[in-house]
Amino acid sequence: MPDTSFDLPQGLPLDADDHALLDAARAVLRRHYRPARHMVAAALRGRDGRIWTGLHLGATVGRLSVCAEAVAVGRAILDGDGSIATVVAVRHPKPEEDDRSLAVVPPCGACRELIVDYDPEALVIVPGPLAPLKLPARALLPLPYRR
Repeated sequence: MPDTSFDLPQGLPLDADDHALLDAARAVLRRHYRPARHMVAAALRGRDGRIWTGLHLGATVGRLSVCAEAVAVGRAILDGDGSIATVVAVRHPKPEEDDRSLAVVPPCGACRELIVDYDPEALVIVPGPLAPLKLPARALLPLPYRR
């Protein structure tokens, strides 16, 4: 059987701009959180330094839901230059979780594909062993879909 495990790079520490991006995502989620509707928020920094935010759009029919990262990418395309320097997503804790902080979450597989499609050099902030860190989006997508 082929080896399907992949070693992730060590990652880069966050800088002040990354913390501002995290703050932007957290502010959106604090302002708009609604259980089952808006549980995740994302913030994307374009290469020009502007920040675009997005909110998870939950739907009764699950396959109609839209990820926060996709909303942020759409806004960056419509109102900016469409570039993605760095992106982060945060989620609200579930009711049964003791830790009530907004947690950094890695993008889902579809969002990984979307981010790499729109900017192959993008970085993604993900949870690390001790603190969030930055990785190239491509590192999260070792076998991307190709047309």
